Amino acid sequence: MRKLAVIGAGSWGTTVALLAGDRTPISLWSRRPELAETMRATRSNTRYLPGYSLPDDVAPTSSMEEAMNGAEAVAIAVPSHGFRQVFRELAPYVSGPLPLVSLTKGIEQDTLATMTRVIMEEAPGHDPGLVGVLTGPNLAAEVAMGQPAAAVVAMGDDDAARQVQSVLMGPTFRVYTNDDVIGCELGGAVKNVMAIAAGMSDGLGFGDNTRATLITRALTELTRLGVSLGGRPSTFAGLAGMGDLIATCISSKSRNHQVGYGLAKGRALEDIVTEMNMVAEGVKTTTSVLGLAARVGVEMPIAEHVAMVLHEGVHPRDAVLSLMTRQAKAEL
Repeated sequence: MRKLAVIGAGSWGTTVALLAGDRTPISLWSRRPELAETMRATRSNTRYLPGYSLPDDVAPTSSMEEAMNGAEAVAIAVPSHGFRQVFRELAPYVSGPLPLVSLTKGIEQDTLATMTRVIMEEAPGHDPGLVGVLTGPNLAAEVAMGQPAAAVVAMGDDDAARQVQSVLMGPTFRVYTNDDVIGCELGGAVKNVMAIAAGMSDGLGFGDNTRATLITRALTELTRLGVSLGGRPSTFAGLAGMGDLIATCISSKSRNHQVGYGLAKGRALEDIVTEMNMVAEGVKTTTSVLGLAARVGVEMPIAEHVAMVLHEGVHPRDAVLSLMTRQAKAEL
């Protein structure tokens, strides 16, 4: 590959640039010119990923035209609430057999569209087989440190998936391919909601039994919704489902976990979010997930109770009591 364009210079976008920067030239696009200038001057993203030097072949820029010029694949790491706007700026430079890979784990609030759906709506003439996602248990700081990790790139076009796989895979980051785009994408989005619940559990001082119960039932909800929307059951037992869910639910590095933990400690949601340097996708995605669930008639009690805490002022302890006293039923 002659060039990869990474659109979005947050922690994960920058980490992907680190992963691929030793194998191919990278354009790392930032919406803020001052951040791009700082990265060019210091060869580091001190705001979102401090302590790591950008490879020589990583070129920060705030010009979309410059970022896209000569790119043979595009990785888009923009928060879901700004994804469509940024892609509209990018779309005029999309032509030919160009793989477009979403790194964003969220669902658009107003439309309930996944990010791949947003891409296809904004670039309707583009080959859908070249639109996909990169997902998995990928906490940015650990991947940047070179700790062993794995991910899955999901695209309908196998050749394009392998092209992306080859540029990202290295000795400490293993990349698998998958053609279940919707399943992989939903796994990455829904697990953020469940991680808020896990943070609440930890913040309330509950132990391993509670955590295991929560993760297991969260996987059931995630799979139920994903299969109803066209995903394969096996996908949710893999990196995009169970793997990502476990990492995000047990790690204090997870921003969504931090939100739940703070809420359980009595902090206001606004204060928690304001202090964060980056977006916790689960806060906005919870309502979208429940909208999708209602659309296909899927029951998601954990997600429903997360929404009650986030948007109705219910205390996490009361939400747990409500969950635990639901009507007895068979395990499904």
